[in-house]
Amino acid sequence: MRPWVAIVGELVQAERAEVRLSLRYAAALERAGGQPFVVPYTSVDALDELVERADGLVFSGADDFDAARLGLGPTHPAAKPVPTQKQDFDLALARLALERDLPTLGICYGMQLLALSGGGTLHQHLPDDRPGCQPHSGGVRHAVRLLASTRLRAILGVPTLDVVSRHHQAVATIGHGWQVCGVDGEDLIEGIERPEHPFALGVQWHPELSSEPEHARLFTELVEAARRRARARHAAEVPA
Repeated sequence: MRPWVAIVGELVQAERAEVRLSLRYAAALERAGGQPFVVPYTSVDALDELVERADGLVFSGADDFDAARLGLGPTHPAAKPVPTQKQDFDLALARLALERDLPTLGICYGMQLLALSGGGTLHQHLPDDRPGCQPHSGGVRHAVRLLASTRLRAILGVPTLDVVSRHHQAVATIGHGWQVCGVDGEDLIEGIERPEHPFALGVQWHPELSSEPEHARLFTELVEAARRRARARHAAEVPA
């Protein structure tokens, strides 16, 4: 049984609104045994049914957050905020998914979104907010240290991991219910997880861009959590 895993792509508002998504996310989920589908940016009123019908959820990478709209101070001039419709939709979906125990993986922007959904804060622009820090944008590779006794460390099975990094915003503080599970060599937050949730995890890097098997395990574990949810729902629907 292939569980249905929703992927939240980018919302582009040019001549007409479009949802765009790198097929690497869908390919990674398919290899892991999932059945991916793309989330349309419909009314927030439709989120309840989406969360109930989906078995799992991936928030993909995207541009930046409008910090001012979040009440986090003026938006940095280097930021390229996503459309307001996307930011509001994504936050509402993240909060509902976490509340309903939907297995969820956040990647890059997606990790930042998960932290913000619980009251976390951002570094709006690196290196301005962390002078002298190592590069994180443009697809650079660097090491991440996976903290002991965390779900992320157990999933990946290694103490350190080389990652592909494509961001200039980053999580400064985590929201309620989250714990840090990965950091870079300068202690910048690279991974967060929610211990009391069936599967809620965010990574700042792009596992879909790496060929090492450790990265694929993130998608495999998400799909397994989604499969357990699907089986539990099916069992509850079958008459006794």
